[in-house]
Amino acid sequence: MRRRILKPEIIDFIAKADQTYQLTQRERIALGLLAQHEAMTARELAAMLELPSVDALQPWIKRILEWDLIQSAGRTQATRYFVDPRLLRTLNFVGGTTLKRIEPHRLSALIIEDVSRYPKSKIGDIHERIGREIPRSRIRRGIEQLVKAGKLMAEGVKNGTRYRLP
Repeated sequence: MRRRILKPEIIDFIAKADQTYQLTQRERIALGLLAQHEAMTARELAAMLELPSVDALQPWIKRILEWDLIQSAGRTQATRYFVDPRLLRTLNFVGGTTLKRIEPHRLSALIIEDVSRYPKSKIGDIHERIGREIPRSRIRRGIEQLVKAGKLMAEGVKNGTRYRLP
């Protein structure tokens, strides 16, 4: 596990969590991966753990979900898992802040702000300016919802689609 975790503060965090909750080796590994990556989908976590399917995740995360060490958002393979922020504060974990777990309404506001500053932008340009740590699929989904709601206008098709305010 130490070979895959690059930050010593994550190892300290896992050690403190293990002292408090008596974690199994699988739970330590899953918690360490989630702390290191801040948030991961079920599919990403299963791939990192080299599991055959998302269903095989249950023995790895079931108890730490029940104990609220990690939280989830979403359903099926797109379920996102992340370490509970209260636990991070309790165990004095010092880590950087990223946009990986940004809430949908905040992401929509960022997209609208970006398009207002840079009209006729492609999705790739919007993604680059907002933040590469946010999955492109979430940016795409946010843009699609804004277009459906009439808050953005799409011009063009497929790779040539550009977005602007109405």
